[in-house]
Amino acid sequence: MEVIEATVTVADLDGFVAQLREIADEHSVAVQALDARYVVDREHLQRAVELADQAFERDDNIADDRSVEILLYAAGKRQINRALELGVEPGGCPAVIVVHDPDGSVDCERAAVEAVRSLPAVEPADTLGDYDERRVRDWFEVTDAELETGAALPALVRERVALLVVEK
Repeated sequence: MEVIEATVTVADLDGFVAQLREIADEHSVAVQALDARYVVDREHLQRAVELADQAFERDDNIADDRSVEILLYAAGKRQINRALELGVEPGGCPAVIVVHDPDGSVDCERAAVEAVRSLPAVEPADTLGDYDERRVRDWFEVTDAELETGAALPALVRERVALLVVEK
């Protein structure tokens, strides 16, 4: 798994998503862009990718597309329409873009990363780990009581991601 940190500025979100899909198809990888304000850390993404891969291996995936499956796990939601809210927004948006080859080809991932980075809408920026605590807490329904136990917000989010498997 490779992660691209960037600000994504798009007027035509559907067009941008189509470009990502073309890159994914060309390099036989999954490519998913997420709003970085909801992503707590790299482990959050890594766990989502691992669980999406496991779902495909067990033929227990929710979505037909691995990129969408990664999004579902990252969002901790089973409904695709709801999970799409974690995608990038029209206009400017801090983003993390996951590029993943389930077959483990580093060369395919690197080529896809370069293709994504070359898109005019993608401007390099440090975004991973710069999440919006209120957004994250609201999205993942993290309560004050949970945080008062001493659990860190990123750990609670990763727990929510893992729980999607149980909810199936």
